[in-house]
Amino acid sequence: MKLSFQNRIALHYMIATAVIMAIIFGVVFFVVQETMYQNLDNSLNFEASKHSGEIKIIGDAIQFINKAEWEEVEHKEIQMNPIFIQIIDINGSVMDKSPNLKRDVLPFKDINEYGTHFNTNLKDQAIRQIQKPIESNGVTKGYMLAAITLEPSLMVLFKLRNTLIISYLTMLCGLYFVSRYLAGRSIIPVKNITQTTNRITKNNLNERVELPVYKDELYDLSSGINQLLQRIENAIERERQFTSDASHELRTPLASLRGTLEVLIRKPRDVNEYENKIKYSLSEIDRMTKTTEQLLLLARLDSTNTILNNTLISLPTLINEILVRYDKDILSKNLKVELQVETEEKTLVPKYHANLILDNIINNAIKYSTQNKSILIQLMSIDKSILCKIKDEGIGIKNEDIPNVFNHFFRSEALEHKHISGNGLGLSIALKSAEAIKAIINIESKPNKGTTFTINFLSKS
Repeated sequence: MKLSFQNRIALHYMIATAVIMAIIFGVVFFVVQETMYQNLDNSLNFEASKHSGEIKIIGDAIQFINKAEWEEVEHKEIQMNPIFIQIIDINGSVMDKSPNLKRDVLPFKDINEYGTHFNTNLKDQAIRQIQKPIESNGVTKGYMLAAITLEPSLMVLFKLRNTLIISYLTMLCGLYFVSRYLAGRSIIPVKNITQTTNRITKNNLNERVELPVYKDELYDLSSGINQLLQRIENAIERERQFTSDASHELRTPLASLRGTLEVLIRKPRDVNEYENKIKYSLSEIDRMTKTTEQLLLLARLDSTNTILNNTLISLPTLINEILVRYDKDILSKNLKVELQVETEEKTLVPKYHANLILDNIINNAIKYSTQNKSILIQLMSIDKSILCKIKDEGIGIKNEDIPNVFNHFFRSEALEHKHISGNGLGLSIALKSAEAIKAIINIESKPNKGTTFTINFLSKS
């Protein structure tokens, strides 16, 4: 049988409550029953003890002393719960009995088998009975049997049992509908989550699940779904950004390549023209290749915040490797590059991301420096951080352009610097790499004065 979530909650709640109620009602019933039997047994013990002093033993005969007076008392009084007394010898023969027994006889049971108190019947009437030995000089002469009717007590137990059963079934029925109603109210946030998620599509990812008022499990569920939606939205946004960036940046060189090749095949040309056009086409292909690699790198940095390569490297060593990489460009511009290490501690940084950061910033410092200028690289320790300052004397950046330098494909005054190669992705890669290792990049720049980049690395020493 397939039940809805609401009905399953109500059913499980009802089953759990039914078990608890059954245990409680059972305990109540058995406590009342045991209390009733205890009271009856106390009465029987009292009567048996009282009448034990009213007997006499003559030889093998056992009789009541004042039986006539006893009969007179019973004749005058109406007994609601009469006590029956009977004396028997060791062979089970009746020696004497209370007047209210008349011609009836109390049954004798084996005490060792049935115990001191037990239930039995007298003329189809339920009774509670006790048997006590009568001893004389340490010898058992017979037994005193005392009994009391069980009918009123059994009637009370019967009514109590029926009342508990009817109450139990009635409460279970009511409990099911109440629990179903409460379960319906409890899963309203779940229904809202379902409705919201059903409305969300690839083109409508900005909608979020409404958070419940109380910070409970449903709040955590709603919050988790919202975070998941945010991650999905970010992923799709990165996909759109990549597609947009790729189409934007690759369209121009492809158009240029097509135009060059179309011009080249219009008529026969000499060898020099072919060579020039082919070299130009190869340079455009190289530029597209580099742009594609950088776009893929940005997409990879966007999709994960984990460090791809956990290898640590000394910061001065890494900077020297990068400078060697650009040694030809430094020599071509006759630049003076100075590295000042003002820290005695081990300056270890994650190699992969730190290389992406410093490679792009140092490359920019070299590209945008003019002939015979200087580049200063300083390393210093502040608290638990390592500061790396890269200061050039290049063309600088306008103050209003500084907030945009980390945007994809942004180049300050690009039209005025067409002779400087670049596509505006380097600093974007540097920023994403810095975010991955929780480094901070700051920029200070003045046009025609130079630019200073300050990278704050968390110390890994």
